[in-house]
Amino acid sequence: MRRHLTGLLAGVGLAFASSVSALHAQELTIFWAEWDPANYLQELVNEYEKETGVKVTVETTPWSDFQTKAFTEFNAKGSAYDMVVGDSQWIGAASEAGHYVDLTDFFNQHKLTEVMAPATVKYYAEYPSASGKYWSIPAEGDAVGWSYRKDWFEDPKEMEAFKAKYGYDLAPPATWAQLRDIAEFFHRPDEKRYGVAIYTDNSYDALVMGVENAIFSFGGELGDYATYKVDGIINSEANIAAVEAYKELYKFTPPGWAKTFFVENNQAITENLAAMSMNYFAFFPALVNEASNPNAKGTGFFANPAGPGGEQFAALGGQGISVISYSENKEESMKFLEWFIKDETQKRWAELGGYTASAKVLESEEFQNATPYNKAFYETMFKVKDFWATPEYAELLIQMNQRLYPVITGDGNAKEALDALAADWNATFKKYNRVK
Repeated sequence: MRRHLTGLLAGVGLAFASSVSALHAQELTIFWAEWDPANYLQELVNEYEKETGVKVTVETTPWSDFQTKAFTEFNAKGSAYDMVVGDSQWIGAASEAGHYVDLTDFFNQHKLTEVMAPATVKYYAEYPSASGKYWSIPAEGDAVGWSYRKDWFEDPKEMEAFKAKYGYDLAPPATWAQLRDIAEFFHRPDEKRYGVAIYTDNSYDALVMGVENAIFSFGGELGDYATYKVDGIINSEANIAAVEAYKELYKFTPPGWAKTFFVENNQAITENLAAMSMNYFAFFPALVNEASNPNAKGTGFFANPAGPGGEQFAALGGQGISVISYSENKEESMKFLEWFIKDETQKRWAELGGYTASAKVLESEEFQNATPYNKAFYETMFKVKDFWATPEYAELLIQMNQRLYPVITGDGNAKEALDALAADWNATFKKYNRVK
């Protein structure tokens, strides 16, 4: 009788646990940084709730503590979040530590290598490089592009003066050489008008992402992501020339431009400071809004220019969405991802202001004509490259910042800095047993 009662109670307990689990699964939490795309995602998932009855909350925190807060929860194996829209650089650390659910089968089942823009799969989803293992679904595509004062460029007097000085027509630069010329042309400190705004802040990844735009378009690379070889790659002649080109642009920035990132670079346009400004596409919506940019009607956009050999790439931003392995709602999270990757959902995501990674949506005329910057975004997302995604990426980033900052903003030598960086990275990869 006691055995029978125990079995009966166990059955009741299982039924109760099942019902609690089912009830709990009616809510999902996605963790992301605090910025406009997270607000757009909340709008999108509200529509998922209407369709399915499953409430999805996008919980945010300021960018300054996003990584710390996320990994604190991960390392504690906490279940506060079901999914995270994590930075592309996190993928190595999060997957190797077991924080992310392996999405390889999901990727293959839904043929996402064909659905999403190839570069977004490579950098947002796959780790290790070229392994065919996937940990995230490309969610918020982003990369570095440029805004410019179209009204300044199209001023007949400026066009005439530029043509007389440089011998070609003033227009959005197609090459880094033209970018340099235009920055010099518009640099007029006496008029409080300057040539260009670039990323210089070295506290996280701003400076490195900025320099990468030159490195990749000058035909350079950071290293071999498969073998971790860096000698002769990070300190190549192409990279030396790229760093020197970035340093040259710094000469034409507004005063006090040695610690700048996305906020200041948008202000360079809105406050009539610079002719051209580097920034992530995610921050361009504010520049076409007359409420936030009094120069909105006179602002245009262009993709990162080509280097001297014709290569044209840009530094990747953006994030993929991953299922957290400690979530109690992994099954429901997978159902959400199935909805998220649908063509109609990706189209809606783009309409709301999110930057889709769907190749089909990106290639559509409807998307490319939807905003003044969408065409440049489309062009860019098929030619982006990213930083190292290995678990020790933070150390690599700090080392690159420390070596390049004195070069870009001071009197440092590009070759000496890159040679030293190669030694730094070799030591780091040896420390973590990436190379012998």
